[in-house]
Formats: sequence, structure tokens, C-alpha cells
Amino acid sequence: MQDWQRYTVFAVPEGRFYEAGAAWLGWDCVAGAARTQPDLPGLPMPATDLTARPQKYGFHGTLRPPFRLAEGQSPASLRAAVAGLAAQAAPVSIPELKLTALGRFLAFVPALPHAPLNELAAQIVTGLNPLRAPLTASELEKRQTPRLTPRQAALLGCYGYPYVLDQFRFHLTLTAPVPHAAQAAVAESLSAHFAPILPRPYRIDDLALMGQAADGRFHLLERFRLEAPAATDQPR
Repeated sequence: MQDWQRYTVFAVPEGRFYEAGAAWLGWDCVAGAARTQPDLPGLPMPATDLTARPQKYGFHGTLRPPFRLAEGQSPASLRAAVAGLAAQAAPVSIPELKLTALGRFLAFVPALPHAPLNELAAQIVTGLNPLRAPLTASELEKRQTPRLTPRQAALLGCYGYPYVLDQFRFHLTLTAPVPHAAQAAVAESLSAHFAPILPRPYRIDDLALMGQAADGRFHLLERFRLEAPAATDQPR
């Protein structure tokens, strides 16, 4: 495994759902190739503008936010750690996804809180934290905004990102920030586009280890199947 600028662990969908998401964003992080974006009816602005910020990540839900490897760690040790976590974790089945606005951007999120999903993300965040390089002064300054709560600021110091553990909210990002006046039209257009292929349930069967290239785009490096017996995947 070659070195990359940063690494991360995503949930990357598969099948028709992934194909539609990759095409919408214009970047296929699995194939490592640009995609022609669809011309969706009803959009109040070009798809290229709506996806400019999230495009480089590809269609995904973050489980462990991007990080640099600590001194003394290697891509091989990271791979071994992700493989070990996957072997101990069970697949997650989310009964339903809904398209919603998270602040100013649109994303798919679980329709109801889902404890097994949150527990999976927490296991990955805590399990990989020893491999993470500390934030640089500029990285810390960028993330330490006045909007952070004391709890989020503490998580930033411990894990390099404020929205993890009890502050985590799983989402499959679809847009950059959208003006409030345009959100309803964008949501309606995207809902119609994804409705025929939206999986019910949406299953997370593996961990996708990703690498960030020099141009900022993320690439799938390897999938690690979640191997533990599945518990009762009921929302709670």
C-alpha cells in the first residue's frame, strides 16, 4: 500500500445506490475516476456548483474522519488495525434512510437513531486513534471554531475531530452548503433521482479504507468485511 496524504474509514455503498451517488457527485472513489454528472430536472443551480465541496470524497458516510499517520506508524500497520476492527464488528442494517438538511447541506441520514451504527463508528474512532498523528497548529486552529460546545472541543483534543462518539451523526453527503431558499428545490430533485434505487434497508457490510491523493481526492484502498455475528439491528 503506497503512502497517501491522509487516511480515513468510510462506509461506501455498493450497487445501483452507489452508482447513482458517484454519478451525482462526479467522482467515483472506488474506480478512482471522474464521472459525468446527470442533468437533473428542477435544480435551481448547476450540479457542479452543488457538489464542488463534497465531490473529492466520493459517495460515502464517514466512520473515522480523515487523519495523518503518526510517526512510527505505516500503511501496513493501519491496514492490520482496520482488518482487526472489522473482524470484531458486526454488519449494520439501517431500516430506512431519509434525505434531509444538516445545516445548509443535504445528505441521507438514518430515519431514526440507530445505536449499532453509532457503536460501530465509536469502535473505529477509538480503535484507530493510537495510529493518528496529532493535529498541527494550523489544523487545530481551523477546527477550533467558536461554534464548538465544550464537549466537542474536548473530543477535538482527544480524537482530532469534534463530531465523534456521542456527537457523531452518520450521513451520506450529497451537496455543498445550499442557500436556504434553494434547499427545497434541490431536495425535491435529488429525492426523485434516488427514490427508485434507495435501499431499504441500507446495510453496511464492510469498512472501506480510503486514501487521499495529492490532488485532494479520496480513493478506495481496500474493503474489510465485518465478520462478527450480527446482533438484532433494531433502532433504539
